[in-house]
Amino acid sequence: MRITELRRRLTAHFGPDWAPSYSKDFVMAELGGQSVDQALEMGFDPADIWRAVVKNNPDISSELK
Repeated sequence: MRITELRRRLTAHFGPDWAPSYSKDFVMAELGGQSVDQALEMGFDPADIWRAVVKNNPDISSELK
């Protein structure tokens, strides 16, 4: 998965206003206590980041999983 696809999915689920805030502020244990943005800066694979997002947000539609 590319970073652009990760961002597209985040925006599709959270909306254009909330996705940037979620990416910056919400930390996940699956990412070592990092946010999406921090994990990307650290070189985490975008697919691994997306799996962490899905795990923490079970209401994500199956179309985005």
